[in-house]
Amino acid sequence: MQPKTIDLNCDLGESYGAYTIGLDHAVLPFITSANVACGYHAGDPLVMEATVRACKAAGVHIGAHPGFPDLIGFGRRNLAASPQEVKAYVQYQVGALQSFCKAARVPLCHVKPHGALYNMAAKDIALASAICEAIAEIDGSIILLALSGSKMIEAAQATGLPCAREVFADRAYEEDGSLVARSKPGAMITDEAEAIARVVGMAQNGRVRAVTGKEIPLQPESVCVHGDNSHALAFVQKIRRALEANAIALQAMHV
Repeated sequence: MQPKTIDLNCDLGESYGAYTIGLDHAVLPFITSANVACGYHAGDPLVMEATVRACKAAGVHIGAHPGFPDLIGFGRRNLAASPQEVKAYVQYQVGALQSFCKAARVPLCHVKPHGALYNMAAKDIALASAICEAIAEIDGSIILLALSGSKMIEAAQATGLPCAREVFADRAYEEDGSLVARSKPGAMITDEAEAIARVVGMAQNGRVRAVTGKEIPLQPESVCVHGDNSHALAFVQKIRRALEANAIALQAMHV
């Protein structure tokens, strides 16, 4: 029996101009993959370049984190964008980050949509297919990182794009496997011990308790931890230690 492995990913590169967001350099030693903002919801060219080089130095796999063009709303507002528009948005942002990766001589390993785009495409097959087509036309070996059980996984499989199923350390789930909207109470798991126990449980058993109390199935191949709060560093460290203590090795996504 092979030992269990899981990827630990974090959204990075979200600073913008004079504004610093997140604890990127502190978090990097404890994760295996980074989702780098591409300038639409956060980040800028200098931040993107610096983040790519920091990931390379830390040996962390790099992914693009494209979102809606919504700096003010941090990409968390639903936009009425057509599949054609979404495809162009994704190709534009992935291409931008890919150029920094090429300059740093490091591969772009995956793409994880951000915020509202991620949540909308999780339920809308047309948007999910547009995202997958955008990635596949750039490089069919790039992994799509998407919500376990979502339409994005379905679209990736139909497109022939490699995919990895993602679960969240600090987000609550609906019975259908979608994330509880941030606008609803209880959307975020604020109890650190509870969040860590949920991560270990998901990794070991492939199940999580939804907000209704029902146990739902998941396929956890990558765990997302957020690095944009004051407790992020300690949280990431504790999750990593808990996984390793339960014989779950940390390993970046790979094809």
